[in-house]
Amino acid sequence: MTRAALRGAARSPYDLDREELGHYLADQPAYRARQVWQAMYGHDLRPDEMTALPRPVRDRLAAALPPALHLETESVSSDGQTIKWLWSGADGAAVETVLMLYPDRATVCVSSQAGCAMNCSFCATGQAGFRRHLSAGEILEQVAVARRRARPRRLSNIVFMGMGEPMANYDRVWAAVECIQADMGISARHITVSTVGVIPGIRRLSRETLPVNLAVSLHAANDELRNRLVPLNKRYPLDHLVEACRQYQAAKGRRLSFEWALIDGINDRPADARELAAIAGPLGAHVNLIPLNPTPGYRVRGTDRDGVRRFRDELLRLGVNATVRRNRGTDIDAACGQLAARSAGLGAREELT
Repeated sequence: MTRAALRGAARSPYDLDREELGHYLADQPAYRARQVWQAMYGHDLRPDEMTALPRPVRDRLAAALPPALHLETESVSSDGQTIKWLWSGADGAAVETVLMLYPDRATVCVSSQAGCAMNCSFCATGQAGFRRHLSAGEILEQVAVARRRARPRRLSNIVFMGMGEPMANYDRVWAAVECIQADMGISARHITVSTVGVIPGIRRLSRETLPVNLAVSLHAANDELRNRLVPLNKRYPLDHLVEACRQYQAAKGRRLSFEWALIDGINDRPADARELAAIAGPLGAHVNLIPLNPTPGYRVRGTDRDGVRRFRDELLRLGVNATVRRNRGTDIDAACGQLAARSAGLGAREELT
């Protein structure tokens, strides 16, 4: 299914396919549409910056094809290596994007929805609730902005780990993935799609031809605890989720990742490590340990540095490949949904015990 068929009313210039873009250039030579397409997808230019076009054409395109995402706030970490944008759509929907810079490369974390309906107990986005799906073009706009800002670094990785559940907006997410690979020239092997465990989405992903990476936000390795942390587990319990992950690996031959946000006294005990190892080990999965960022509406603390190290070392002792994700951008509310939640003034929830 094409982006044009998926979008409904176009929200972004990046929602237009080549034919539709050509309609805005009907009075121009045929090569103009190719110029504009290359400027958008190859160089991440806005219409007013396309100096290869005559000024009247630039002005007309700029008026007809404004960006869908309008900047509300830009925050830069104290070390200058993490940048977070809070955007608003034409309907006021809040969307966040995070760019992480390294010496010679960059990673962007993009949102797939405005808000999220998964209601994970420790997630700032979940506290805000669900507003709507993003269009494929709105997702692509985030990538284009990030790649512009990252230069001269190469935008090497794109992760769908921002606001929203990508598998709940599967068709638009996949349309964006195809365009990132085909038109923006970023390999599918450098694209990671995350899910809290939407099994139909995992099964669909296993049938796709592009070899993207799958990351499952696990956070608990028994149903009782995971039901509390990730309510979707009541619909798709762990044994079914693990089987879907196994089928994905068999179909794609790609390494699977589990995301595990460490919460003090909740899922950071030796018993939790053993339960996690019992799932990750047979799958050969890599575990990304995430020190929980402080969230305005969630009083439970993240595991301290020593506890994170102990948990990692226990996983390694049990034969599981585990790394600790660097906690970047804490000073700018860079975790998913934090900036939008703080802007909305969300209150605190009861403490999870």
